[in-house]
Amino acid sequence: MKKIVAPGEVVTEQRKKMGDNVYSLNGKIYSEVIGITDNESTMASVVALKGFYMPKQNDIVIGLVVSELFSGFLVDIGAFHWSFMSKEGIREPLKRGSVVSVKVLRVNELNEADLAEPRVFYGGEIEKISPVKVPRMIGKNGSMLEVLRRGTNCNLIIGRNGRIWAKGGNTELLFKAIKIIEEEAHLPNLTNKVTEFLSKQKR
Repeated sequence: MKKIVAPGEVVTEQRKKMGDNVYSLNGKIYSEVIGITDNESTMASVVALKGFYMPKQNDIVIGLVVSELFSGFLVDIGAFHWSFMSKEGIREPLKRGSVVSVKVLRVNELNEADLAEPRVFYGGEIEKISPVKVPRMIGKNGSMLEVLRRGTNCNLIIGRNGRIWAKGGNTELLFKAIKIIEEEAHLPNLTNKVTEFLSKQKR
């Protein structure tokens, strides 16, 4: 049986030949990455799912409506599976292609997410970053997010799944700043560097 595993999660406690993206510790084999493993295989390995988002309960994410069902909608939130959102309680009209901000209501053992509380976005642009860079993009107490908003005059929403919705202001400048943050997320004094970059560009 195939399943999705996270970094540090046990792949197997059995003695197996080790393949890609795994390591052994205290007699157990663990995953090094987010990916898929097959418990029935004679080899312990993980196929990496680069760029996929692992849904977590209560996360606010940005999704794209991909299909309408009788009882709800299927929404692409950048996870391995499309997510389901019930029509119950939805006030704004949705259709295929609608961009929405939604809350992850629950996640099952297969990492399939149910969504709720949609907020529809009209117009604007979408940028994608790695989900692991989202905390750096927001900053401590929202400091980096505030720098981006003030420096570009953009209306800006950052989803935990790494999707960024922006409208108004200087979106071209915003996306340049986002690229700096994504490439230098591991470096110190990044907030000051981005602030200085935006100030120079506005002169």
